[in-house]
Amino acid sequence: MEANLLAPQFTDENKAREYLEQMRWSNGIVCPHCGSNEAYRLEGKADSKSPVRKGVLKCKACREQFTVTVGTIFEDSHIRLNKWLLAIYLLCSSKKGMSAHQLHRSLGISYKSAWFMAHRIRYAMTQPPLVDKLQGIVEADETYIGGKAHGKRGRGAENKVPVFALVERGGRVRPFKTPAVTAKNLREKIRENVDKKATVMTDEFLAYKGLSAEYEHHTVNHSIGEYVNGNAHTNTAEGFFSNLKRGINGVYHHVSEQYLDSYLSEFAFRYDNRKVDDVARATMAVKGTQGKRLILKEPCGN
Repeated sequence: MEANLLAPQFTDENKAREYLEQMRWSNGIVCPHCGSNEAYRLEGKADSKSPVRKGVLKCKACREQFTVTVGTIFEDSHIRLNKWLLAIYLLCSSKKGMSAHQLHRSLGISYKSAWFMAHRIRYAMTQPPLVDKLQGIVEADETYIGGKAHGKRGRGAENKVPVFALVERGGRVRPFKTPAVTAKNLREKIRENVDKKATVMTDEFLAYKGLSAEYEHHTVNHSIGEYVNGNAHTNTAEGFFSNLKRGINGVYHHVSEQYLDSYLSEFAFRYDNRKVDDVARATMAVKGTQGKRLILKEPCGN
C-alpha cells in the first residue's frame, strides 16, 4: 500500500490531472457541454497578465471552456486534484472505511473539507439501478444501525434505523435503508432486485412468510439456535452486516439517518469489488466520478 501512495497522481496535481484525463478521455477528449470531440488546449502567452490555468480546453463547436473536472464530483472544488485521488484510494483500500478525521490528518485539509470530500466520493460509489437482477442463491436479512439507548436490540429496537440487504452468494450486495421491516417493504425490494429463478434464503421472520409462492424459498430458524440447515443459511448477509457495523461503530462512530444511504453505498461498493486489488478498486471509483455532482457547500481555504 505504501508504494502505491507514492504514485505520481497522488503527489503531483498536474500528474493527477493527466491521470484523470487518460481515465476519462481514453478515446479522445469529449466536451462535457455539447458532446463534441473537437477541442483544443488553451496555452497562455509567456508575457500575458492573465495566464491560462493548466488543463483548460476550449470546444470548437460550442466555444465553451472546460477542464477534465467539469461534470464530475471534483468540479468547483478548491481541494487539489491529487488529494482527491489519494482520498479515493484510501477509502477504497480501507476495509472498514476511513473517517473524515483521519482524512483530514492524512491529507492536511480541514475536517469540514474532509467530510465534504468523503461524501462526494461515496456519491461516486453509488451503484446504478441493477440492469440484471440478483441471481443464483440470494440471502435476505435485516439489521439495525445506530441508537445508543439501552434496552431491546434487534427487531423492535428503539432509536435504530432498519437496514435490509440482499446478498448474492459469491456476488453482489444491495443494502437498503427501510422505514420498517414489514412484509410489504421487504417483499417489494426482493421483487425489484431478485430474479424469479433465484433461490431465496431467509430466517423465519414472519415478513418472509409466503415467499415460496414466488420463489424457491428456504429458511433457518434462529429462534431455536438453527443457523445452518443444509444449504440454507444467512451467514453471507450477516458477514456483510458485521463488517458494516464494525465500520460504523469503530471508524465512523455515529452515522445519522440522513446520510446512512451514502455509507451503505460505500460498503456495498467495496463488497462488490472485493475480488480486485486496491488499485483496481480505486480505478473503478474514479470512473464513477463522471456525470455525478453532489450539491454540498464546500468549505473554502483548502
